[in-house]
Amino acid sequence: MLSLYLHIPFCRRKCPYCDFYSVENGGRLLDEYPSLLIRHMERSAERNLWSGPCDTLFFGGGTPSLLAPEAIGSLLRRVQEAFGFSEKAEITLEANPGTVSSSSLDGYRARGVNRISFGIQSLNQVNLTSLGRLHSPGDARRSIEWAHKAGFENVSADLMFGLPGQKTSDFMGEVSELLSLGVKHLSLYGLTIEENTPFYHLHRKGDLPLPEEDTFREMYLALHDHLEKEGLVHYEISNFARPGYECRHNLNYWRRGGYLGVGAGAHGFTSEDWGARFSVPADLQTYERTLAAGEDPEVLLETFDRRGAMSETLYLGLRMREGIREKAFRRRFGAGVAESFPREISRLADYLVLREGRWRMEVSGWLIYDHIISEFL
Repeated sequence: MLSLYLHIPFCRRKCPYCDFYSVENGGRLLDEYPSLLIRHMERSAERNLWSGPCDTLFFGGGTPSLLAPEAIGSLLRRVQEAFGFSEKAEITLEANPGTVSSSSLDGYRARGVNRISFGIQSLNQVNLTSLGRLHSPGDARRSIEWAHKAGFENVSADLMFGLPGQKTSDFMGEVSELLSLGVKHLSLYGLTIEENTPFYHLHRKGDLPLPEEDTFREMYLALHDHLEKEGLVHYEISNFARPGYECRHNLNYWRRGGYLGVGAGAHGFTSEDWGARFSVPADLQTYERTLAAGEDPEVLLETFDRRGAMSETLYLGLRMREGIREKAFRRRFGAGVAESFPREISRLADYLVLREGRWRMEVSGWLIYDHIISEFL
């Protein structure tokens, strides 16, 4: 089975907190970009490094909903020709409110997209303005309504918390409203300051005060308790879903499964041997020239030895509620987790548990995930 990621690096305006590769106002390249993706996919299929059928496909960005339904349909047809689709393939499109309409959502659904993920970030206009978002709370609500009318049962929404001046009660109200609108999946991200972004420079100057750690902790634990009581599963550090609506594409990442990354700025991974990771340079002009010359756009980013593969298996697996199966880890690496990392497991006894044959991290451990996981790197 194949997982396929297509990166659409175009935005109407770059958000000041974002460090993903994207460009504003793609112009000619936005119109021509689908043909580049098709050429890239065809080269990948010819090399026989990736075999179908495609079980999950994710249009990420950037803002994939800047592509018209006809362009998305053309891409899906070529995926079908190159790899085929499994019977119950999950096909996700990221979309920003304000870039979709009732008719465009009808078009995406008619052409095979069956999961829509809205980058809402907030239902508060003050927060949206400070985050540099171009849509309004009304745009977000209408987008969800239109998606349901278009036949999307699997609707996801992204929200951000830990914003300057944000109150826990206000954020919880936004979460509850999204649930009342029928959203089945929530990705809830704490605001992080990434280097070389406008927010990074504002924060360094003291012009972007962030909540205290205790406030962040309160919000995170309140989210966990509230959403689990509402029947959602906290299945990954930042992700909650109604049972059966977990994002299968992302689960494959966290389970260290292979995936093909297509598009400027995309990444891919092959799980053969101990694993290797590839990247496509985050430069549209280079991407276009490389494909025009008939060359492969991917470059080898890193290869893994046994120890590195063991560490990354823990790094990724402990993000998930399901954790890491001890038997599977031993079968893959010839040794168990505690046997391989005895000192680390001993030091982290307050946060890691072996329960029902799986190593899992307590919710309190997810709050300091980066600190904990550094023990294994």
